[in-house]
Amino acid sequence: MGAGRPADFGASLAQASILIVDDEPGMRNFLLKILGPRCKQVEAAPDCASAAALLDKHHFDIVILDNIMPGKNGLEWLREQRNIGFFADAILITAFADLETAIEALRAGAVDFVLKPFRSNQILNAVARSLDRQHLRRENFLLKHELASEGAQMRASLVGTSPRLSEIRTTLERAAPLPTSVLFTGDTGTGKEVAARALHAMSDRADKPFVAVNCATISPDIIAAELFGDVSGHAERPEGRRDGLLLHASGATIFLDEIADLPLPVQGMLLRVIEEMRLRPFGSEREVPLNLRFIFATNKDLAQAVEAGRFRADLYHRINVLNVHMPPLRERLEDIPELAALFMSQLAQQLGMPPLALGEDVLLNLAAYDWPGNVRELRNLIERSLILGEFPPEFAGGAGDYCPENPDTLACIERRHILRILDACGGNRAEAARRLGISRKTIDRKCAMWDV
Repeated sequence: MGAGRPADFGASLAQASILIVDDEPGMRNFLLKILGPRCKQVEAAPDCASAAALLDKHHFDIVILDNIMPGKNGLEWLREQRNIGFFADAILITAFADLETAIEALRAGAVDFVLKPFRSNQILNAVARSLDRQHLRRENFLLKHELASEGAQMRASLVGTSPRLSEIRTTLERAAPLPTSVLFTGDTGTGKEVAARALHAMSDRADKPFVAVNCATISPDIIAAELFGDVSGHAERPEGRRDGLLLHASGATIFLDEIADLPLPVQGMLLRVIEEMRLRPFGSEREVPLNLRFIFATNKDLAQAVEAGRFRADLYHRINVLNVHMPPLRERLEDIPELAALFMSQLAQQLGMPPLALGEDVLLNLAAYDWPGNVRELRNLIERSLILGEFPPEFAGGAGDYCPENPDTLACIERRHILRILDACGGNRAEAARRLGISRKTIDRKCAMWDV
């Protein structure tokens, strides 16, 4: 049987880096001849010491390991390496296949077992299976993380046409193709994660995962291990190590929300990762290269946190290259109709309930509110109103004169202006509509709503 075309063994084979460890020159040359033309990088070592030296210098996806070698067998060496940082999948090749060896190989952490002598397609299939498993492990891990997060169903596009939002959209379009870190600031509920997802969707990593991590929701005692991983004390476990989110997310975009809540010791570790794009998990003597786009967000004043000693100045200056401030909803009232319509459509479908009418009087009342909880509060209001079957009285249509409580709201200013023009026109609604540049029907509807 022939070796087959490279495409027969999966696209990931062409990007794989492989280390061959075998004391027989003939076997090393055979594997180099098979894998060399098909893989991105292939190195060979004649013994365990040479292999360990190569692992210290380079990262490999797969290690093809002979079990019977002079001095130390492959499985003994594999156990040692896993205790100091072994970030590859091991495929054991051996001429002696028995149940005891197979069990020992699994306990040592080998993911596959190939019996000598073998044909080229057998080892290629074993490598392809291992790469597929790596991809599935990472995909499943990130999918579980995404489903467990609040943003699992969050949109990846900014909604609204206000000048402030248009400026932000233009900034994101300029930053999207660059590797530059971006810091989103603004009050809670202003849409910082939505903007971060929009930036990711515009970038060349759009087909890769977007990994959101809320630094405020992870215990300070475990957040370092969650992010960076831990290999200490796991040499005898089948899985061998605890990979952190950063390693699983390599190639993707990582979004660190509430970055101000990251403990100071972890801030120093993160700074090193950002600057060097290399990761050293706890207990590891080796580093792993990373390929990440970092995006950060906070609702706190980081400059003030630096002055108070709660946030590292060097990390602040490293992540504050491009600061995008998300405005509160009260500063982009013209976006409320589009946002309300979107939430009404989405939530009505999710809840299986008929949507409520968003009439002009309802929208005016929404615009008259201050929205301390911003876009998130608007969404919650729509959801609560759908469940109850009606808007609260202060937002419902026909709410009447709501201006005395807050005469400076947009709705009240509009009301005073229209009534002033009407008075100047002697009550002639057609003439008032002409001066205001609106239709006569609009004047009639507003007068009926205001009971004038």
